[in-house]
Amino acid sequence: MKNNVTFCLSLLLLVTGCEDVSGSTPDNTNYRMEMRDFVISLSAYAHSIQDNFLIIPQNGQALITDSGDIYGVVNQTYINSVNATGRESMFYGYYNDDEITPAEDSDELLNLCLLWKENNLVVLSTDYCFTHSKMDNSYLLNEENGFVSFAANERDLNNIPDYPVTPHNMNSDNIANINDAQNFLYLINGENYPSKTEFIQAVSNTNYDLVIMDLFQNDVIFTPDEITQLKTKANGATRLVICYMSIGEAEDYRYYWQNGWTTGSPAWLLDENPNWAGNYKVKYWDSSWQDIIFGDENSYLFKILNAGFDGVYLDIIDGYEYFEEM
Repeated sequence: MKNNVTFCLSLLLLVTGCEDVSGSTPDNTNYRMEMRDFVISLSAYAHSIQDNFLIIPQNGQALITDSGDIYGVVNQTYINSVNATGRESMFYGYYNDDEITPAEDSDELLNLCLLWKENNLVVLSTDYCFTHSKMDNSYLLNEENGFVSFAANERDLNNIPDYPVTPHNMNSDNIANINDAQNFLYLINGENYPSKTEFIQAVSNTNYDLVIMDLFQNDVIFTPDEITQLKTKANGATRLVICYMSIGEAEDYRYYWQNGWTTGSPAWLLDENPNWAGNYKVKYWDSSWQDIIFGDENSYLFKILNAGFDGVYLDIIDGYEYFEEM
């Protein structure tokens, strides 16, 4: 999601002299605080089951401070609840795939991500570009800033790029924790793999240090044995396998979706995302929505933990922007 809101809020901070531009509204909902609290509670639940389980929110880097910019006070409770941050389109693909991200947007994202890095958190950066020279430059720019990166040649994240021929910074190290990872593969759409077997074989033939994937293949959950197979690189070394989960939108193709659901029913379900069919904005602070995501053995996060993943990659963390813009 575009981050112009963060810039405007920062400008408002300078003009008004307020200490905290945090998303408060006349209805007293602090949308940023609610998203932080959601992630913190989710993390606590996961760690009550698996102590070393990785929590990685994607986008929404502004949540690191009270003011939403690099000059604010770092929210230690929030960053202590996570292990890394994911960032899309910092250098390529912010407005259009294979186009360089404008400097004013790129600089803002870069400075926030550098603040995360200064606080000893790994930055996983995904750029969307397919021209080989731009993919090369994406890897170069991210490495210069100390980020672990992936140049995705498909916005749908449905393939293993054939360029570069081998993963950037390929190595034969065992990857015991996220700080060891030097590259990653972002492959959450299995549409090009008719079966689990074909998906597993394709990923197993690579040497990526970390793989971000979905819990399901053709609506069937991956088993612990299948996830274990994916934790070995082609060269025999171990890697991390992380599961994607959207917490800021509901998806009508997920197991939890019920017939008859429509905007406003249930009450926390809002408008469809015009850019992604089948994805719906949610009042992510609503307890009924959060109960779907975590909290018991029927929840989405428990299924991920039970399948044997090393962590979870949380999407639509910047969902607070939708409500602030309203």
